[in-house]
Amino acid sequence: MDYTRLDIPEVVLLTPRVFGDERGFFMESFRQSEFEQHCGNYTFVQDNHSKSKHGILRGLHYQYEHPQGKLVRVTRGEVFDVAVDMRQSSPTFGQWVGAMLSEQNKRMLWVPPGFAHGFYVTSEEAEFLYKCTDYYAPGDEVSIRWDDSGLSIDWPLSGAPNVSEKDAQGLSFADAPRFR
Repeated sequence: MDYTRLDIPEVVLLTPRVFGDERGFFMESFRQSEFEQHCGNYTFVQDNHSKSKHGILRGLHYQYEHPQGKLVRVTRGEVFDVAVDMRQSSPTFGQWVGAMLSEQNKRMLWVPPGFAHGFYVTSEEAEFLYKCTDYYAPGDEVSIRWDDSGLSIDWPLSGAPNVSEKDAQGLSFADAPRFR
């Protein structure tokens, strides 16, 4: 596995080594010891799987009292995945990074606790898998507007995105709770 720190160094792009031929492929998708060496000492407690159609934008989400780190990957289709630094004491506070994740490139993105997370589906549909460092706590979830002018995320949109009612009514970045 290759680990590449992005412009926000705590967010890491993981690129597995894939071995394949006409029969198919094999890759190691996770190894705890390597992950700890490159991303930190985290334990995953929950795995999630979602499916979304083209043009769906989910996010930007985070849990404030029970922050989750997420190791995300796409097993079908393609998404543009985004992490926003919500740590007020960080030199990259309020900045975002994004990466294309797809079934072809097999890349994963480590989004540590203290970040908001979202993705936009660029393919006809996408299946998205992610490992979490804390359990989902529905009453603790915060949603920031995907189109917040203070963040100016450069989403690769093809028309107006399809967002949930909760995401359409998300907070502005300026009004969202921040981590220390």
